Amino acid sequence: MNQNLYPEYNYIRRVYIFIIFMMCLTGFGQMPIFKRYYIADIPGLGWLAEYYLTHYIHYIGAILLFFMFAYCAAGYFLVGRHAFRLTRSAYIRIILLAAITITGILRVLKNLPDIVFSPNFTMFIDISHLVFMMIFLMAGAVFLITKKGWMEILIEQEKFK
Repeated sequence: MNQNLYPEYNYIRRVYIFIIFMMCLTGFGQMPIFKRYYIADIPGLGWLAEYYLTHYIHYIGAILLFFMFAYCAAGYFLVGRHAFRLTRSAYIRIILLAAITITGILRVLKNLPDIVFSPNFTMFIDISHLVFMMIFLMAGAVFLITKKGWMEILIEQEKFK
């Protein structure tokens, strides 16, 4: 991608990767696998066994991810759609991120004291959140290997028409 057309690309990409990494790390940290498999015993990783710490970091990461979604969507619709086109891989990622976001919001609501879901619905929300995240990670790996980005440049495509 031409960096001159979208100067914030490198910064946004790095922040996005960091947030997704931290969300995955803290999300898996809430399933006590780090303590169970002694990963938390490695020096410097003891915080991964602290449920409430990983829980709060996960919530902070979700808030940052919401702001990033809003920033990127606003930037695309206000400026970028004239110079860029979303790829198929972008639409797949958007759908998966929307599913992860919706199930994540339902998980937050489940944790509130005044909202009660049935045990089966709670299990459905938890498992679907995990499944959508795993599919998102696998799709991200495939798109990374095949070098499928989020956007294509429209200006260069017009030269060949």
